[in-house]
Amino acid sequence: MSQKGYHNPVLLKETVAGLNIKNDGIYVDVTFGGGGHSKEILRQLGPKGRLIAFDQDKDVLLNIIKDSRFLFINENFKFMKRFLKFNDVNFIDGVLADFGVSSHQFDKPERGFSTRFDSHLDMRMDQDSPVSAKTVINKYDESDLKRLFKEYGELRLAPAIARTITEARSLNPIETTIQFKSVLRKYLTSGKENKILAQIYQAIRIEVNKELDALKNFLMDAKDMLRPGGRLSVISYHSLEDRLVKRFIRNGMFSGEPQRDIFGNYEVPFKKTGKLIIPSKEEIKINNRARSAKLRIAIKL
Repeated sequence: MSQKGYHNPVLLKETVAGLNIKNDGIYVDVTFGGGGHSKEILRQLGPKGRLIAFDQDKDVLLNIIKDSRFLFINENFKFMKRFLKFNDVNFIDGVLADFGVSSHQFDKPERGFSTRFDSHLDMRMDQDSPVSAKTVINKYDESDLKRLFKEYGELRLAPAIARTITEARSLNPIETTIQFKSVLRKYLTSGKENKILAQIYQAIRIEVNKELDALKNFLMDAKDMLRPGGRLSVISYHSLEDRLVKRFIRNGMFSGEPQRDIFGNYEVPFKKTGKLIIPSKEEIKINNRARSAKLRIAIKL
């Protein structure tokens, strides 16, 4: 039974069109969520096609699709290759990823993803994970907090914010959103409050869920699992994700430069197809969370 209004899929038609679906192909949706992208893939698949979906969030179990062509795996997409092999899938024809936090996760106060509610500081996509936002805020060294606010939040004031948090928690543990906002009050200048809070929350969420490591693992697995001509269709929501995706599509690496042969050429795993796709003004008006989405599509060489 699907949960009504769970998540409005972003760039639905464009992302699925990027897969160039074949009737009898094998496809993977690594961010199942409310099942919007998966339903569209199944609609275009023939009777011999297959769709495997991943999501580590237990809340999505209520959205499982009853279809003989569909297999759901309740795991983090960083394990995609391992679980595909376990299910006797050696190659796939396309893989879709819609990164970021679902509307459902944002809208449930107890999940702690949103700054709108007073709730416990959680932000775990896998609710069984031992590390929550509360762990990061109360247990991490000041130097580690400074690093993640600088690298993942791209915050100029990262050292000062880290110091303020460590000083505050030495008096009392920081356990709720309201407490956390109170600690950060002097940095939340009028007119910029939401932007700065969003950057701080983003940094903590990326750390809690090890999102960039998972993304790198996923892209490496996609390179190995896609057959030549297979499609990669990926939506990112912030520059850290998008830079990794763009760079990996371009040269198959996350840092440094690939080794060239004596003619100056190097092998790349993918060829990008088309230009960067962003949502229309109409889609953003209907679904404000689509505003920062960037879709990149590539073909496995």
